[in-house]
Amino acid sequence: MIKVLIVDDQIILRESLKFIIEQDKDINVIGLAGNGKEAFSLCEQLNPDVVLMDIMMPKCDGVEGTRLIKSKYKEIKVIILTTFNDEGNVTRAIKNGADGYVLKDISPDQLILTVKSVFKGYSIMHQSTLNTFIDSKDKEKKNKKTSANIKKEKVNVRLGKRELEILNLIVEGKNNKEIAETMFISEGTVKNTISHMLNKLNLKDRTQLAVFAVKNNIL
Repeated sequence: MIKVLIVDDQIILRESLKFIIEQDKDINVIGLAGNGKEAFSLCEQLNPDVVLMDIMMPKCDGVEGTRLIKSKYKEIKVIILTTFNDEGNVTRAIKNGADGYVLKDISPDQLILTVKSVFKGYSIMHQSTLNTFIDSKDKEKKNKKTSANIKKEKVNVRLGKRELEILNLIVEGKNNKEIAETMFISEGTVKNTISHMLNKLNLKDRTQLAVFAVKNNIL
């Protein structure tokens, strides 16, 4: 059973979200909070698996709430669920450790799938949201690298030229077939290279790979 804490300053939205995601037999909403500080306190009391967090809330918004939760409970997954897709919110939420960032126009089935996927360790982010984050980081880039050293958990990892080229295309949202056609290599080579990078960096999926690349300025 996946234990979920819902955080939103509007009571009707909290109750609606609770009703929606509890339609799935594997999800149990164990608590409701009205802001980030309340959510942080409830995490200690209830130990949820996933926190579904709004951004714009009084006293303590979702971005700060995410920071508080992740500073003490790194194992708790946080999904930002909001109507806002602006550059500042996206960047701050991800830097504070958000595991997912989805918009409130998501369908009920997609929301349930998001909760389950994030619980399993996958990062979920709408392509438009990922693009917003990428655009913000592009402003900080000065020179394109042909190779990169990445320090992750005190382990130095080196990515080669081909890996960086594929990584750049992943960030652009291209699938394996499109990457293969762009680089004039086989889809199998693309798939194997991506798998190798995921293993190197201890990441689970393409979205985590793209976010990690942009956050660490390695493109």
